[in-house]
Formats: sequence, structure tokens, C-alpha cells
Amino acid sequence: MGFFNRKGSAVLGLDISSTAVKLLELGQSGSRYRVESYAVVPLPPHAVVEKSIADVEAVGSAIGRAVKRAGTRVKHAAVAVAGSAVITKVISMPASLSESDMENQIRLEADQYIPYPMEEVNLDFQVLGPSEKKPDTVDVLLAASRSENVDVRVAAAELGGLTAKIVDVEAFAMESAFGLLSAQLPEEGAGKIIAVADVGATMTTLNVLSNFKIIYTREQVFGGKQLTEEIQRRYGLSYEEAGMAKKQGGLPDNYMSEVLEPFKEAMAQQVSRSLQFFFSSSQFNNVDHIVLAGGCASIPGIDELIEQKIGTSTSIANPFSAMALSSKVKAHALSGDASSLMIACGLAMRSFDR
Repeated sequence: MGFFNRKGSAVLGLDISSTAVKLLELGQSGSRYRVESYAVVPLPPHAVVEKSIADVEAVGSAIGRAVKRAGTRVKHAAVAVAGSAVITKVISMPASLSESDMENQIRLEADQYIPYPMEEVNLDFQVLGPSEKKPDTVDVLLAASRSENVDVRVAAAELGGLTAKIVDVEAFAMESAFGLLSAQLPEEGAGKIIAVADVGATMTTLNVLSNFKIIYTREQVFGGKQLTEEIQRRYGLSYEEAGMAKKQGGLPDNYMSEVLEPFKEAMAQQVSRSLQFFFSSSQFNNVDHIVLAGGCASIPGIDELIEQKIGTSTSIANPFSAMALSSKVKAHALSGDASSLMIACGLAMRSFDR
């Protein structure tokens, strides 16, 4: 089970988050990507806790429904494990080694870099290129995850009728999709420090990118679930009803001022706090632009509020803005879900690895 797909073949991007299964299929239309199909299917509470699958049957059946809803014929998927579940390390190896010799050598030496018994780990590597430090060596990116993190995703995909062909890392998938946002960034992102704040249901992940490469990642427990729970508590709804009302509206007049605004303030504060952690652990003291991703990025006006509070230009991630859409994809629905499909998009792009 590799983290890095060697050859391009059609794969669905399958992002399993704590509240939903997100499925995306990309094709090509001339020189552009095309969204062939997609689906977002909600998960029952507690099926996925933070980033771990707790109820593999519930997730598998949601994947099956997503495949049906998307109407896709592709049977292979790329899934991702969370950054916190993966150890990555750049090591240098002799440039003269063949790929199979390199693999054998890495397996022999991997226990120096990985604090788990090797039989409990899924391991993969990718040659990054010649090492700047030593001539005749190459830098190799090593990625390893506890097998249980990988196996449970593979099992859920199978229950949903898919074969997990690729296991990626969420941060790498986010980095791939981030390349599609250049038109939405100041000076197309060239030479810029860009913060991507992905605010999901239970977790907020801050990735900071310099020249389109991730230089910092941090996860914090904060997300839209707090808003859903507050709606539930205040208006006496079930968790499911509160989640629906949050998306579809129909709540009392005081909802905006008394529930939504305080949540938006809390979210702005959370993004600000995440940035402070980045500044305190790096030589940077500001970023050039903030991109909001994840389900909470679709809250109306959140970009303006964050821009005003932090004083940095802010936009909402839309990896599909330059893509063609197949006839079965509704543009309005896709734009509402776009910010939460960054990881699914980065995973679906693995179809085009050459």
C-alpha cells in the first residue's frame, strides 16, 4: 500500500472527515481539469472521532451511498491519513542506488527514524531530487503511518465498493489542490507566504505555504460542531436537525446575532491564534494572504470578518474555479461545497500523476 502513486490511472478522491464522506472524480477537458462527478454524504455522529474511524461499517455504507449519488463508474480511490498520524522525514541516500536497492536499504534503516515496530507500520518513499548538502546523494522523503490508520480506511473503502489504490497524507493532498488556487492569490502566490486555515467540523488545521510548499502545519480542536451544538441546545433540536438548519436556514430571527456572530468571532480568534503559534515558532511575523478552507469557510461573510480582525487579505478556497464541469455536476451545489473539497480534490488529482 503506497503513499505515492507511481503511474497515473483514474482514482476517485475520497476524503473521510469527521462529519461527511466527500467523493470527487476529475477528468480532463483539453488542457483543463473537469469535475466529472462528486458527492458529499453526511456521517452519523461519532463514526469518525477527530481523525480516526471509529465505526467502519457506518463509514463504508456512507461511501457506498456517495458512489451511487455521484454516479461514477471508477472503482479505485485515493484516501488520506491525517498529518498527525504520519511521520515524514527527509533522508539522503546514494544517488547510484536503483529503486529496489533503495527500498531494501530504507527498510533496513527505517527503524532509526520511526518509533514503532516495523511490522506495525506502512512505509513508502519518494525521491525528491539531488541533495544540496552532499554531492552524489539524493534527498528521499520517507512517509510512515501505523498500519491501523491505513487499514481502517482501506476496509471502509472496500465496504463502500471501492479499492483504495493510493493512501496519501492530508497535508500533501492539500498542497496539490493549493496549486489550483494561484489565480485567487496576490501575485498568483509567487514568492508569497500563504496561510490555509482549514476549519472543519471538529478540527482546525493551519498549513502555511511558501512558494506553494508547506512549511508549517498545526492541528487544533475547534470546528463547526460547536455551532451545531449551540443551535441544538438553544432551539431544542436534535443534532441532525441542527446540522440541517445550519445549512438550510429557517432558524429564529435572533440566530444571526446571538448564535452565528459569536461563532464567527470565535472562528476568527482561532485563526488568529493558529497564526500566532506559527509566528512564535518561525522567523516570520506575518503572512501575505489567508485562504479559508473546510466546511466553515462557507459561512457567509467569514472572510470579511477575518480580514478585518487580522488585517490580512482573506479569500475562500475554490479549487474548481478554472475547471470545466460535466453535465451531471450542478455548479451552484459545487460552489457551496468547494471550500470543503480541497483534500478530496488533491486526492483526485492523483489520477494525473505521471
